[in-house]
Amino acid sequence: MKTGMNRWLIVLGTIITQIGLGTIYTWSLFNQPLADAYGWSTSAVAVTFSITSFALAIATLFGGKLQDKLGIKKLVICAGILLGAGLMLSSLASSLWLIYLLAGVVVGFANGIAYITTLSNVIKWFPEKKGLISGISVGAFGTGSLVFKYINQSLLASAGVQGTFLIWGIAALVLISGGAFLLKDALPQETNTSTTQKDFTVKEMLKTKQAYILFVIFLTACMSGLYLIGIVKDAGMELANLSAATAANAVAIVAICNTTGRVVLGALSDKVERLYLVAAGLIVTAGAVAVLSLVELSTTLFFVCVAAVAFFFGGNITVFPTIVADYFGLQNQGKNYGVIYQGFGIGALGGSFIATLLGGFQPTFVAIGILCVISFFLAVTVRSPQQPAAVKKQRQRQNTRAVPSQQH
Repeated sequence: MKTGMNRWLIVLGTIITQIGLGTIYTWSLFNQPLADAYGWSTSAVAVTFSITSFALAIATLFGGKLQDKLGIKKLVICAGILLGAGLMLSSLASSLWLIYLLAGVVVGFANGIAYITTLSNVIKWFPEKKGLISGISVGAFGTGSLVFKYINQSLLASAGVQGTFLIWGIAALVLISGGAFLLKDALPQETNTSTTQKDFTVKEMLKTKQAYILFVIFLTACMSGLYLIGIVKDAGMELANLSAATAANAVAIVAICNTTGRVVLGALSDKVERLYLVAAGLIVTAGAVAVLSLVELSTTLFFVCVAAVAFFFGGNITVFPTIVADYFGLQNQGKNYGVIYQGFGIGALGGSFIATLLGGFQPTFVAIGILCVISFFLAVTVRSPQQPAAVKKQRQRQNTRAVPSQQH
């Protein structure tokens, strides 16, 4: 009973921490205010979110090793302090490169360290409910973006950009570091629940074709959502002729659907084939971005498409940690997922790069739609490297049972 209570306290700490981490998804609210305050172009300011996402992904490569040295509690407390400091110092930044450095690199790196370690750690505590726990944890990340959409929007109106950065930084620091006090490293025996599953090291994983296929699928799934999150308000104004106030509601829709997708698909993934869920998300996303780029948009149609992309982006990014655990084992899940998670950073930069290359929202959505279709076919055809071993052991058990039956 005590172990169960301790496990759920760890879930609570993870939720609080993830809420603080999820506040970075409100960045699109800052594009125009920063551009107006300093005379920068909106597109140049929007690059900050791509830098944040890329730094977040890079940081996940180091999360597992740092956790081994410091432990989950100390590591997340340090990450919370670093992230909060990055935002607070951004209130003093008067040049775009400082915004890139502080709100981009520093905030993104701290976020990635805390995100990957808290998520992988809590999944290890609940090996029998990986999908559900992942959904709750990553759903809290989406909740942070939803709650702070209203908080930051109100602060921007009353306190200005500088004041908002300062208050946001303090709030994020308190949430992330405060939640860390409830965290506890998963015991090694908690991860060894399966006698038939092989635990791949990073090197062993990288020798499989499945690792690279999953990377491409994850990259595509992330690119669609991250690109939309970074520009959704501006896209609403340009593509659907929405007013600034109406377009800002798209940020809330993204947050709500993102969070809902994480919880719903996370729980559902414990009952159905996880990559089939991802495949469904990819094909729906392909259809949504096709409509955004090719159809004359009404307000309702724009919001429906945005909601679809956000729902499946949130769901896909929730299901993927458990897919990596299914394919390559739980023991090294944090480090293995850290490698696959680089698709998140490359996807973030890829969306901005395609937009710059093709010149606008519509052709970028077309390119993303094509990538989604390609990844859909990869998702429905790839098979786990665990299957041959599992099938072999199952046949051995069947043969063992068959021998005495023949003797009678």
